Amino acid sequence: MGAPTASDFMKVKVPKGATEVKGAVQINPREDIHLLSFVTDEENAARIAEDLRSEEPLRTRKYMIPPTAELFGHLGLDEPQTLEGVRWAGVCPPCVGDQRRSEVAWIEIYVHAGAQGKARVYLQAY
Repeated sequence: MGAPTASDFMKVKVPKGATEVKGAVQINPREDIHLLSFVTDEENAARIAEDLRSEEPLRTRKYMIPPTAELFGHLGLDEPQTLEGVRWAGVCPPCVGDQRRSEVAWIEIYVHAGAQGKARVYLQAY
């Protein structure tokens, strides 16, 4: 269970041309956590964030909550909450009427800008 499984659960398409695509499913007793990450251009990252239908746009948090568990670290990546300048948005799809993601209780996105207009996208859903 990797990137295709996580992408399918989240109903998020990895953009054409994306690189460093990684994904996993962490099996838990209560709810499984689906992880997906890739590098794409800033425009694609912004479109993916908009498609989540969060009530608030991507934004830099004034403070980041330290991760309580290693999630993306299992994929060989830094935990997005620890990255300076990372932007975040989160949403409960059923709460905003997103029928495409009716099986998703919560989905969040982190976008970390890189060089040459590229950004690493981190998505986490359960």
